[in-house]
Amino acid sequence: MIAQNVQNIKEKIEECCLKNGRKIADVKLIAVSKYFGVNEIKEAYSASVTNFGENKAQELDAKYKELGDLVTWHFIGHLQLNKVKYVVKPAGIIHSVDSVKLAEEINKRALSVGKIQQVLLEIKTSDEATKFGFKDEDAIFKAADYCSVSSNLKLTGLMTIAPYTHDSRLIRNCFSSLRTLKEKLNNRGFNLTELSMGMTNDFEIAIEEGSTFVRIGTAIFGERNYN
Repeated sequence: MIAQNVQNIKEKIEECCLKNGRKIADVKLIAVSKYFGVNEIKEAYSASVTNFGENKAQELDAKYKELGDLVTWHFIGHLQLNKVKYVVKPAGIIHSVDSVKLAEEINKRALSVGKIQQVLLEIKTSDEATKFGFKDEDAIFKAADYCSVSSNLKLTGLMTIAPYTHDSRLIRNCFSSLRTLKEKLNNRGFNLTELSMGMTNDFEIAIEEGSTFVRIGTAIFGERNYN
């Protein structure tokens, strides 16, 4: 079932790219594997998925201990300062940097393991109280400045989560505002290449608006058991 789901998603991504004049290679699929086990990850890997997203620091750490660098791990969840130690070693990219303090801690941990850590700034593009991320533009530029001068960080892009809604206009506004912000940062010389946006319910809109990472969980692995 997972292999067929992966095939279905890849076909939709390709179709959307072709329709919008985008190169298929420029949109990477991240299979969001939180709460699913190593066997499911291996099944998706066998279907040619190489990027996997985790939301929980210790869950990522545990899976990395079993699978290592077989796949590229993306940390996409809210990251607390005291959990950075579990994430820096396994994560190829940390998508959810939402404060300079967090960036400082990631830089410190990356330095201690001799790694240049790729990071994305998480931007709050909606008014939902449950969402994390930078909102103020001055704070965003300060965080980008900090990352650009840090010895062990490489800022490569931005991430956002749109509201879970049927209002496609609201979703599109979130994604287009992230793309516009990336352009503003690049006009100041930051040379960002990545936009992490779009999930199972809205990835096609995200691709239309320039996403380079789509984070798909339910459509690949099925519904999660949160118990």
